[in-house]
Amino acid sequence: MIISAEERGMIEKSIKKQRVKAFFEGMLYLLPSILLFGTFLFYPLLRTIYLSFFLTTPGGSPARFVGLTNYINLFTSPLFLNSLQVTFRFVLFTVPATIVLALFFAVMCNEKLRGIGIFRMIFSSTMGISVAAASMIWMFLFHPVIGRFNQVLGLFGVDPIPWLVSTQWALIAVSISTVWMNLGFTFLILLGGLQTIPIYLYESADIDGCSYFYKLRRITLPMLSPTLFFVVTISLINSFQTFGQIDMLTSGGPNNATNLIVYSIYQDAFINFRHGPASAQAFVLFLIILVLTAIQFKVAERRVHYQ
Repeated sequence: MIISAEERGMIEKSIKKQRVKAFFEGMLYLLPSILLFGTFLFYPLLRTIYLSFFLTTPGGSPARFVGLTNYINLFTSPLFLNSLQVTFRFVLFTVPATIVLALFFAVMCNEKLRGIGIFRMIFSSTMGISVAAASMIWMFLFHPVIGRFNQVLGLFGVDPIPWLVSTQWALIAVSISTVWMNLGFTFLILLGGLQTIPIYLYESADIDGCSYFYKLRRITLPMLSPTLFFVVTISLINSFQTFGQIDMLTSGGPNNATNLIVYSIYQDAFINFRHGPASAQAFVLFLIILVLTAIQFKVAERRVHYQ
């Protein structure tokens, strides 16, 4: 069948109209999400970047354009460089420990044993405790006089440790509490991932006489790799954004030993009312998280085995 040029033009015009109509229909469905993201994500991000180039009034309004001065002051400030170092140490203390412990508990609780549901409930129970309540619990545990930790150490003749008031121990203490707070969520996600692994893989391995640790290394971990990748990414982002327990347990002290970047942003913006430098710190933190997440997707995702 031969189509004339005029008919071909009409068909192409009809196809374009259908594509435009489909585009606007799709945008109509996406409009609520776009409005929400624009209001609570994109606008605050752009506003933060804008304010980072200004000195501001105590109310947060731009007062004087200073260009890159806020950024230059940040990277020449010993206080900010210390916050940067403390933040990376905190991430190093919390993320691997949380994932390893959660994986260990999840593997144990994935076994078909009587009463295992009780242990699943115990290990996931930290999800139901707010950061404020959990921080108060750990504040009493770390108390230098009445704290349970020092009482247990005293039974072995060990001197009390000033957990939250020592520059040597404060970050470790906060990291321990953070691992405990994050353990429930990570455990639950990993346990869900373990329960999606097809049982026939283990049955085939049993027929071949494979040991438990061989199955763990060759079946469980490769099949769990998508879930592990998700958990590592989320845990890394959340650790950089930790604030509640820092504020309640140490308030960034002693001597800025636990002054993470997020807490430094809070101090600059809402205590010192220096919204320009605070916005610069927030944008630097955004870039750090963005770069690390991109590296994870570029490097670590290669080792992920999708079914």
